[in-house]
Amino acid sequence: MNSTTGIILAISLVIIMFGLGLSLTLNDFKRIFIYPKAILIGLTSQIIILPILGYLIAMSFGLSPVISIGIMLLAACPGGPTSNMITYLAKGDLALSISLTAFASMLSIITIPLIVQFALTTFLSENQTINLDTLSTIKQMFIIVIIPVSIGMLVKAKAPKFSKRMDKPVKIASAIIFILVVVGLTYTIRDVFFAYLKEAGLPAIVLNISTMSLGFLLAFLFKLPKPQAISISIESGIQNGTLAITIATITLSNPEFAIVPVIYGLLMYVSGLLIVVLSKSMLAKMA
Repeated sequence: MNSTTGIILAISLVIIMFGLGLSLTLNDFKRIFIYPKAILIGLTSQIIILPILGYLIAMSFGLSPVISIGIMLLAACPGGPTSNMITYLAKGDLALSISLTAFASMLSIITIPLIVQFALTTFLSENQTINLDTLSTIKQMFIIVIIPVSIGMLVKAKAPKFSKRMDKPVKIASAIIFILVVVGLTYTIRDVFFAYLKEAGLPAIVLNISTMSLGFLLAFLFKLPKPQAISISIESGIQNGTLAITIATITLSNPEFAIVPVIYGLLMYVSGLLIVVLSKSMLAKMA
């Protein structure tokens, strides 16, 4: 991957995270005191259970190091604006979804370097070892995640009418940007992409379905309302694929690690549409 591609990818992620910030207020972070059970269950599903599932899937399928690291990288990433959009369409608890995305994104500057380092150590052989500079990675995460989110929040606080007008267009632009990133990256690694596609396809589907199912099951077991269960399910299964792709290509300098996030990114729109249909049907029966 050349430096121009890396710059374009970083700018794309900054735009997406700025868009996320436009939908956030400080009250979104205060919801941990209003809905502590729902927030903690959602974060547990995202931060702890999701990476464990990723590891179990990688080990169970006997995947190659490239695909295994890609799965762990994806599992380390929080939800993004797409998860909020799908939650809205599925009539889930949008406030909870936004709060979970906000908390998970902030925590990710610490959790992603730890999980990625674990994946590199576990799945690469000694002669393939990549030494991840944890401090440098945290700095990168701060620049491409925290700063644009904070600027977006500041714009929302200072110019609420402007941010409200821009919220939907930026979310649509984020989805378009992600699709363009996926297409561009697929073309860049076209020589190896289709060779790995067969290996990565089924594990990506299993990860997507299992995370969504377990997120919903956890919420159900703890007797959360259906809209909150829907939000936690979506937040558990719809990951920030652009962030995963950015880390693979810029931080790790290996676009092949982005193969799983690319495949997963396409699959999650299909599963997202499915959960929208199912959730609306379920809520209609409750009405």
